Amino acid sequence: MGNTTADEYAGKHVEYAPPPLTPEEEKELQQMYDQMDKLHMKPLWTQIGGLMPNAPEPRAVAHKWDWARLYKLAQRAGELVPVGRGGERRAIGLANPGLGGPTYIAPTLWAAIQYLAPGENAPEHRHSQNAFRFVIEGEGVWTVVNGDAVPMRRGDFLLTPGWNFHGHHNIADEPMAWLDGLDIPFAYQMDTGFFEYGTEQLTDESTPDFSRSERLWAHPGLRPLAFPGKQNSSPIGRYSWEHTDAALKDQLALEDAGFPGAVAPGHAGIRFTNPTTGGDVMSTIRAEFHRLRPGAETTPVHEVGNRVFQVFEGSATITVGEETFDVRHGDIVNVPSWKKWSVGAGRDGADLFCFSDHPIFEAVNLARTYTPEGI
Repeated sequence: MGNTTADEYAGKHVEYAPPPLTPEEEKELQQMYDQMDKLHMKPLWTQIGGLMPNAPEPRAVAHKWDWARLYKLAQRAGELVPVGRGGERRAIGLANPGLGGPTYIAPTLWAAIQYLAPGENAPEHRHSQNAFRFVIEGEGVWTVVNGDAVPMRRGDFLLTPGWNFHGHHNIADEPMAWLDGLDIPFAYQMDTGFFEYGTEQLTDESTPDFSRSERLWAHPGLRPLAFPGKQNSSPIGRYSWEHTDAALKDQLALEDAGFPGAVAPGHAGIRFTNPTTGGDVMSTIRAEFHRLRPGAETTPVHEVGNRVFQVFEGSATITVGEETFDVRHGDIVNVPSWKKWSVGAGRDGADLFCFSDHPIFEAVNLARTYTPEGI
């Protein structure tokens, strides 16, 4: 970006100051503006600071959602709100306070807590929006994606790429709740949303230990020859906690042995990937998992794009701009675009699931990262 100063990175903008006008010129100028309004036109010189700031000035604000409160409300909704055609899902969206009302956690991302009571079925449907589920606790629910029954267990990350039929059924004696993430706001802004109802009965109500997609694709470094070529989204239905946890443990063990592997001292991290491309699991959503040892901290960074963190285990402080949030199991915090953020682990360390919209900005060459310490 050339010799950009720290102040310019911070988003400071020099306002345009027009030369003084005579009273007659001011009258003519106002008449011109009135004519522009009638023709639905706006001059750039009166709004360039808003349209083209020196750095992003997001309307979204950083916010923390407390998991205990979310879960309590989800339980109450389970008592009062049935699951079925019409409402389709008992999902409670998280509305960013800075976005003026829509249930968007960020301008491009949607997040919700979804709750399914014992014995309930959520009917099948499909939509063009990409979706995932992250299981913060519990088991006993299977999600059925295009007729493939996929188990959902604690720590699992599950995919429903756009335009795949999917439904859920809970065979357990206990309710279950999880985090939903979708690119609903992005699809809405781009006018690309489609939706279609599926069958009333789930196309598969079995309860296998492993889905068909896992049996085909979830073997490290191995690819079935029956499916050549690249796929836009990962064909893996479930990234099990067993593999995520093992990868993080091994990174830190290698660090202890003096070998490279960790992101930074005391910080292990993985990205969930599409085995047919090596890239992100979906074209609009990136998903990661981070493990920080007690007292470990990430480097503060500015990024174009939005992030959402959910604490899986332990405790941490998440600093976004001038705000610091104390978080523990299940709590959710969002990071708006270009807001400086960092994470510091508590005395027991911290495991954090994270998703973002970064693939969108990388695809259109608008991704940008800046570390203040580099000045």
